[in-house]
Amino acid sequence: MKHRTTAGLAAVALASIALTGCASGDDTADGGAAASNGNVCEVTPAAEPSPAPSPSDADVEAVEAIEVSGPVGKEPKVSFKTPLEVSAPTFRVVDEGTGEELKEKDQVTIDYVVIAGKDGSQAASTWKTKEPETFELGDAQYDLLNDKLIGQKVGTRLLMASTAMDQSIQVTMVEVAKVEAPKESPTRAEGTEVEPKEGLPAVELADDGQPTVTIPEGYEKPTDLVVQPLIEGDGAEVTKEQTVTVQYAGCLLDGTSFDSSWSRGTPMSIPLSQVIPGWTNGLAGQKVGSQVLLVVPAAEAYGEKSEENTHELAGQDLVFVVDILEAKAA
Repeated sequence: MKHRTTAGLAAVALASIALTGCASGDDTADGGAAASNGNVCEVTPAAEPSPAPSPSDADVEAVEAIEVSGPVGKEPKVSFKTPLEVSAPTFRVVDEGTGEELKEKDQVTIDYVVIAGKDGSQAASTWKTKEPETFELGDAQYDLLNDKLIGQKVGTRLLMASTAMDQSIQVTMVEVAKVEAPKESPTRAEGTEVEPKEGLPAVELADDGQPTVTIPEGYEKPTDLVVQPLIEGDGAEVTKEQTVTVQYAGCLLDGTSFDSSWSRGTPMSIPLSQVIPGWTNGLAGQKVGSQVLLVVPAAEAYGEKSEENTHELAGQDLVFVVDILEAKAA
């Protein structure tokens, strides 16, 4: 998932993040946030996703006709008659793997190539970027892939045709490159508390570490990235070249929650090279185990809104609370 805050294959796989309304005014938020005259952004559990529609016979026929060539371990050539249309997510196992079996909670590393259904042009390739994607099998962001991959083996190549977030049809060829058994890891930041500067959004933590953010009344829009450690961990410093595993919550300046790993029930792992600049610049240099408050101006988030930039968060200044749980080579 790229963090322009959520992309990568998670976005291709149609992970849906609902906008969650948050309290404003003098209300007191659940989870320990004190009464405030500002806007309170509280993480709420994500709603159960609706079942994906079943593919039609025409969908299955269209995906069966897609040609995939090339050996496992190398970027495949994917070709089909354009424009390709499907009415529902449609899958086909191109090659069955011969390696270790994939189980829920495993850390799965995949390579993938994404092809535009409209004209057959390549939209993305981890083989070209040399940045395979790793996620926990069962992570709700990968809801379309989880059931298809559990029980498969390393080396499996899975073809998927589905509707992307921009409503275009995309063809994705996923190859399972590696799997690692789940290991015990921290679920929240742990370290020395840091007293934040006055006037910043306030953060209250529930017993499990889940944050509630209160935006002060009259808080001015940021012109520069604000990076405020709230907890300083004792781990190694994070670099821009690493993949980080984080718990995070994000909200708008009006207190609206738009994204949260807490609500999905699992941390997220992503290369810092694939996130919004506010994350890359704000998390690099912090220590593993730390919790960081980021106030990100639109220019370092999704950019200003324009005819070309129609992202739903374009033009928005964003607030994040990020727990850095792990950092390793991308």
